[in-house]
Amino acid sequence: MITNLEPLDYPWDLLLLADPSRQLIQHYIKDALVLGWKDADLLMGVVVVTPIASNSWEIKNLAVSPASQGKGLGTALLLAAIDTCRTRGAREIWIGTGNSSIGQLRLYQKIGFRMREIDFDFFVRNYDEEIVENGIRCRDMIRLVYTIETSVDT
Repeated sequence: MITNLEPLDYPWDLLLLADPSRQLIQHYIKDALVLGWKDADLLMGVVVVTPIASNSWEIKNLAVSPASQGKGLGTALLLAAIDTCRTRGAREIWIGTGNSSIGQLRLYQKIGFRMREIDFDFFVRNYDEEIVENGIRCRDMIRLVYTIETSVDT
């Protein structure tokens, strides 16, 4: 079940799985909407979305507990975030991930996100420690966008 989370309920262990910088999370989470996936009071996943313009939102953090991965929770959280943003007037939703995050890039594209830009050396500039995933040094932020189609009845 997906639920809105309040600041006292934020799952820092999960948030830090997706973003190893507590400082960066604290910066973006203060203006965010935080949704969690709970099963019998056990929080298994989280997604953080923030408004970035009148009709644009950004997914800043998406994490599923290691024991719950591979069960579709990440997809469910992403779809809930898209729905939430849509109901708040979003026309596009942005998400970013590292060049080395192969599984995340696959998931986002399967849902309908499209690659839009690369922020070269983002992780080198913003993180003190080197990040390595899938045997690849994480250096660049790949930014993807999901466009919400609008239809006009004629």
